Amino acid sequence: MNQLEFLIPIAFFAVVYGVFHLYIRRKERLALIDKGLTANIFNSEANVSPSLKYGIFCIGIAIGFLLGDILAKSTNLEEGIAYISMIFLFGGLALVIYYFIAKKHARKE
Repeated sequence: MNQLEFLIPIAFFAVVYGVFHLYIRRKERLALIDKGLTANIFNSEANVSPSLKYGIFCIGIAIGFLLGDILAKSTNLEEGIAYISMIFLFGGLALVIYYFIAKKHARKE
């Protein structure tokens, strides 16, 4: 139980952030309604398939697992650190690639 005590403050701040974020979003949407506008500006990725994002992200995670295993076996790096670092690196890289694909797709329209 001692090892999981760090999750309590993280969960607390995540909940506080979530409530604050939802409150601000609600205020923004109500302001748009008062001006007679729609909330379509929040749907910036509406024309790009979300399955593309998840597909690229899963491929990045898989590459991260593979390279984490290679890194753990070929260096003195601990196995956990090698896996975590490569998963985050390639998962993040996959999301950046998706961003550029979505941006290019939005420019065409």
